[in-house]
Amino acid sequence: MSKTKWTPESWRKAEGKQMPLWPDAAKANAVEAEMRSYPPLVFAGETRLLKDRLADVVDGRAFLLQGGDCAESFAEFHPNNIRDTFRVLLQMAVTLTFASHMPVVKVGRMAGQFAKPRSSDIEEIGGVALPSYRGDIVNDIAFEEASRIPDPDRQKRAYMQAASTLNLLRAFATGGYANLHQVHKWNLDFVSRSPWAERYSEVASRIGEALAFMEACGISPDTVPQLKGTEFYTSHEALLLGYEEAMTRQDSLTGNWVDTSAHMLWIGDRTRFEGSAHIEFLRGVINPLGLKVGPSMKPDELIRVIDTLNPANEAGRLTLISRFGADKAEAHLPALIRAVKREGRHVIWSCDPMHGNTVKAASGYKTRPFDRILAEVRQVFGVHRAEGSYMGGIHIEMTGQNVTECTGGAIAVTDEGLADRYHTHCDPRLNAGQSLELAFLLAEELAANRKGLPKAA
Repeated sequence: MSKTKWTPESWRKAEGKQMPLWPDAAKANAVEAEMRSYPPLVFAGETRLLKDRLADVVDGRAFLLQGGDCAESFAEFHPNNIRDTFRVLLQMAVTLTFASHMPVVKVGRMAGQFAKPRSSDIEEIGGVALPSYRGDIVNDIAFEEASRIPDPDRQKRAYMQAASTLNLLRAFATGGYANLHQVHKWNLDFVSRSPWAERYSEVASRIGEALAFMEACGISPDTVPQLKGTEFYTSHEALLLGYEEAMTRQDSLTGNWVDTSAHMLWIGDRTRFEGSAHIEFLRGVINPLGLKVGPSMKPDELIRVIDTLNPANEAGRLTLISRFGADKAEAHLPALIRAVKREGRHVIWSCDPMHGNTVKAASGYKTRPFDRILAEVRQVFGVHRAEGSYMGGIHIEMTGQNVTECTGGAIAVTDEGLADRYHTHCDPRLNAGQSLELAFLLAEELAANRKGLPKAA
């Protein structure tokens, strides 16, 4: 646990990785200074409310659904893309709520997920080596020398896009689009070809019958506002600490510091080492935090990082997002769960079944086989049951677009079909049909938890 005094800039004395070296430091400083005067994107009260909701997940009374784009891009910024991803998350949440009889806390990887960590600083194509693409907030994906130069001005464009995205998400969440009476209308046309669309329609019909009965009893969206709207929160990996510092404000009510770039922020597997600048920065803000936990994490190291990020052991403050891969989860996860239980730490256990299952297809495209994603989810549920722990969340990269980036699923995407609609700016994402299929698997597992049944075969 860190003993040093925290300030919004104290991270600058720690070791920082996965951040760009701006060619013009003075320009970068000027951009950050300007952004300190920008309005906050989210507010302290909203982050406190999210922490309260996540505390219910810790206690096994709710489930965390966290999903969205691998990396938001400037080129694909369009209201239809935001709407379609939002409604797939609504479909998933309704499916999970119906099966588990629990509320689902909805957190999007949206309105700020612009920066990406990379395994190498250099990308080489055809003998030409250029700086790696690190997300539209840093440089451009085009493989050209001028495009790959980090430009701090891009942070201002990312902020403006995040603000517009948040504005639209708030309108969708509270303006009637999320009304449960619209549950039949959330389906996307291309998903209707999936057998899971029929199951979703059955769920929607049963919800409609329940709503009709409630309305006959005098319970309607007019009398119960929760029926015509939903809570929706945003999150991203807090990678560019200069940007995050510029967006950090002191709460006028409590004097606490809050990072107003998103409701929830997480630390990636490449930047969660002890003494990292990212841990130093995030330990001082009151936002709910996520921590990616991979195969290299040792139990004693995990406890030390937990105590640094959540020294008061607050329920809802910290979510541990396991990301092992289908071939490693059962070997590595149990020891971490036992350590957390033994030390009495209040955390949410979530599963990221995407990042440990990335492979290169024969066609040359980076992909994620859907069967491996499902296998890791099943294994993680099984491990938690065996350890007497609660698997309380899922963290996925997905989109409402009709993409072909992850192979498999009910509408089978083949290796040869990856090229049809491979649009991601970085990592492969589940499409809407695959996301809905995953939601039904999660629903089965949560229903089994509720009934005390063994995990699904």
